[in-house]
Amino acid sequence: MSFCDNNPAILNWASEAISIPYFNPVKGRQTIYVPDFLVVYVDANQKQHTEIVEIKPSTEVTMESARSYRDKLMVAMNMAKWAAADSWARANNMRFRVVTEFDIFKNQKR
Repeated sequence: MSFCDNNPAILNWASEAISIPYFNPVKGRQTIYVPDFLVVYVDANQKQHTEIVEIKPSTEVTMESARSYRDKLMVAMNMAKWAAADSWARANNMRFRVVTEFDIFKNQKR
């Protein structure tokens, strides 16, 4: 969050600012997904962009990286959330992105 506060390219940001409906395949019902961040920034060409950003541990991002049964359930649920978020973002002229520890801490191996 300090990064967002101190980066001059970031015009605005909010935590848990939007709610996106999705079908939870683990619970078998419709529910709401609240992504971690909404960020508005300008790129090097001064073009404005809006992104929805989710931060997750890599073990909850793909089945291949899941270490436990719980991680696999989280991956299944996250895939459904992220499909809904990606569709919602595109419909609202935004981008959806998932960030892991590998994106945050660049010296770690994937």
